[in-house]
Amino acid sequence: MLKKDNLRLGILYGLLGPVFGMIIYYFVAFYTRNVGFMEFLNYLKQYKTLLTGVSSISLIANAILFTIFINTRKDQTAKGIFIATLLYGITVLLIKVIT
Repeated sequence: MLKKDNLRLGILYGLLGPVFGMIIYYFVAFYTRNVGFMEFLNYLKQYKTLLTGVSSISLIANAILFTIFINTRKDQTAKGIFIATLLYGITVLLIKVIT
């Protein structure tokens, strides 16, 4: 997994990291309250403050990935993760401003 140093692979990891972060947030904060995943997604649409919390945890997942690849000197992969993180952050910001 950590052998390749590829920009596309980094972008892929950077796009998947926030998804895993969101799933972890769901299991820690909502699954214990017997809230279904679709209901959780509806909460994200309704409550913008929840979107902020989820996006923060999701971006922490990317920060962890970024740190791992920087420390293993996989700079191209880390660059892809950084690009995906920026795109993710800008998208969340636009969603909060527009809706």
